[in-house]
Order: sequence, then C-alpha cells, then structure tokens
Amino acid sequence: MKSRHAIQYTIRNIPVEVDRRLRDSARHLHRSLNQALLDLLSRAAGLSQAPAPYRDLDSFFGSWTADPQVDKALAEQRKIDRKLWK
Repeated sequence: MKSRHAIQYTIRNIPVEVDRRLRDSARHLHRSLNQALLDLLSRAAGLSQAPAPYRDLDSFFGSWTADPQVDKALAEQRKIDRKLWK
C-alpha cells in the first residue's frame, strides 16, 4: 500500500497584483498564505464544498484618501437645521 505524501509546488512569475490580493485575502481570513492558497486550490479543483467567503466590498477597506472638498460637503450635510427639529 502506497503512503500519501504531501506534494510541493513552486510557482514562478506571480503578478504583483495577484500576490497582493492573495496576501490580503489570507490576512482577512486570519490564515497563513499557504493555508489560504490550499483552500483556494481545493475549491478550484472541486474538492471543497465550502462556499467562497463573501467579500465584495473588501477592496474598499483602507482605501480612503482625505479630500478637502468631500470633507466640506460632509460638514454641510451634518449641520442641524434647528427649525426642523422643534
């Protein structure tokens, strides 16, 4: 009877954007990069029934940049009209 050994892969020429997304995903899921990749490969191979995590807005987290015009517009919206609240 043959024993099952873990197989190792070496993948070269990973595009920077792919690397960034994979690392962000692993960090978001609180997993190592290796475990996140194994989970992704298992799902892609049809070996895992676990649904992919719902993260359609994750790319927006941490992307805010200060903009004085936006800050001014938000400040205007936050003003309370005392006449309306009597």
